[in-house]
Amino acid sequence: MKAPTAAISPLAPYAATLLRLALGGLFLVHALTKLLVFTPAGTAAFFESLGLPGALGYVTLAVELAIAAALLLGVYARWVGLLGVPLLLGTIVTVHGANGFGFANAGGGWEYPAFWALALVVLFLLGDGRWTLRSR
Repeated sequence: MKAPTAAISPLAPYAATLLRLALGGLFLVHALTKLLVFTPAGTAAFFESLGLPGALGYVTLAVELAIAAALLLGVYARWVGLLGVPLLLGTIVTVHGANGFGFANAGGGWEYPAFWALALVVLFLLGDGRWTLRSR
């Protein structure tokens, strides 16, 4: 017996676009916070306070900016977005995991970065959506 197939909404590409733009906006805000508020040197110092190499702070800032640009412009967004998954899982391991689940906990729990990583996987599964510069 053949399993029934789910009908795909004609609005699904627009949903993927909204998700892509929202995720790109989040990466942009986080990168600009590191750049303009904490400053690159401050970001590196924070990474060092966690026992990580300070240079990783600069790399993280650059990766966040690159992911933001790719998502917002739609440049191989579903694939580039996957690069954000290990980045976010890294924040859970190094910063948020010890603070419990709830992001409202002191220091921010792992709820938010875990959901954000999951949303990136969903975008990968859905596709780039509409209005992209480069797809597939």
